[in-house]
Amino acid sequence: MALEIERKYLVINDKWKENILSESVLKQGYIANQPNATVRVRIAGEVAYLNIKSATTGITRAEFEYQIPRSDAEQILEQVAEHPFIDKTRYKVQWGSHVWDLDLFAGENQGLIMAEVELNSEDESFELPPWAGKEVSGDPRYYNASLVKHPYTQW
Repeated sequence: MALEIERKYLVINDKWKENILSESVLKQGYIANQPNATVRVRIAGEVAYLNIKSATTGITRAEFEYQIPRSDAEQILEQVAEHPFIDKTRYKVQWGSHVWDLDLFAGENQGLIMAEVELNSEDESFELPPWAGKEVSGDPRYYNASLVKHPYTQW
């Protein structure tokens, strides 16, 4: 089973911009959005994915991801997925020995900036960057699947 172990933080300043490795624009929508699992489609540039995640226990959950044709993803987003979509720009940012995903949300979630680090185990140590503020790993409001139903701009 594939596991995703990640910790999420709100971003409190722009110092992360000094360590950008890459940038991509993401659009994602949810086909199934239940308490026990989510199924989403994501387009990242010219590549698209189908992703299935279990409910989170602590900071760990099962995750399965498969590349699909971009044209299929576009049709699924338009015809099947919940609205609004999650629109964001993702930056890969190096800090210490980890590469962080830093997301600047747009659309209905404009103003939200979060960073997450994927770990190999729940107790893996890592260096917290100076741009990482409050940890929100356990706060379901910040899950992308929740932001579809309760966008950040409406809090």
